[in-house]
Amino acid sequence: MARTKKTDRELPEVNFSDYGDVRYLHLGTEWVQGSMLLDAPFDIELEYVQRMMAWLLFVEPTEVAKRHAMQLGLGAASLTKFCRRKLRMKTTAIELNPQVVAACRLWFKLPPDDARLQVVLSDAAEVARHPHWHGTVDALQVDLYDHEAAAPVLDSEDFYADCRRLLTEDGCMTVNLFGRSSSYERSLEKIAAAFGRDAVWAFKPTREGNTVVLALRTARAVKRAELAARAETIQTLWHLPAPKWLRVFKPLQP
Repeated sequence: MARTKKTDRELPEVNFSDYGDVRYLHLGTEWVQGSMLLDAPFDIELEYVQRMMAWLLFVEPTEVAKRHAMQLGLGAASLTKFCRRKLRMKTTAIELNPQVVAACRLWFKLPPDDARLQVVLSDAAEVARHPHWHGTVDALQVDLYDHEAAAPVLDSEDFYADCRRLLTEDGCMTVNLFGRSSSYERSLEKIAAAFGRDAVWAFKPTREGNTVVLALRTARAVKRAELAARAETIQTLWHLPAPKWLRVFKPLQP
C-alpha cells in the first residue's frame, strides 16, 4: 500500500549488523533500531521489546488470538512477527520508510502479507487520526524513533489522544520512551492527560534506558494476584518473562 502522505525529509539508509547469534537493524547509524535471534527469528530478543507485550496481562489468554494488534513503527519486525506467528493474531504494522519494510523481509524473516498480516506504508500520525482505524485495535504498540534515536518522533498529547481512539473499549497501548533528548516525565504526563492517570502503568527503565508505558483505553482495577496468575500463564504459553515484569511494573496512580 502506498504512503498516504509524502515526506519532505530524506529517509535514512537502512542496514544491519551481525554480532554472535544476534542480527541488529540500523538506520545509517550505530543506534540499534531492532534485533533478531538468528536461531529463533520469531522470538523477541530485546528486554524492552518483550515488555511491549505487557498488554497480555490485561487479556484473557483464550481471547488473544481473536484480537487485532497494531504496531506504529516496524523496527526489525519483532513485535509484528511475534503477534502474527506466536499469538496468531490479526496484525497490522505501520511504517513510513519502505527500506525498513524491505529490510525486514530480506534480513529479518518478516513474512509476506496474508489474511492475518498487513504492512501499511504510511505515516503513523495520519493512521492514528484516520477514522477508518478508530475502535479497531486491541493491542497498540508504539515505537517511533528516527535514525538518531534522540527522542520519540511523535510525542504529543494530541497524538496519544488519537492512539486512544484507535483502541477498542478494552484495548491497550504500550509505548517505548527512550532518547537522549526526550523527557520521560513530560511524555508520561502527555499520555496520562490523553488516557487518564488511573489508566496508566509504567515499568522501571531497562539497563539501556528504555521505559515502557502502558495505557488502558478504559481504566479498570486489577488485583495483583490476578496479574500474577496471568503472568505465569503468559510465561508458560509464550515464553515471555512476565512474572519478572510485575517486580518493575506499577500503576501511575496507586
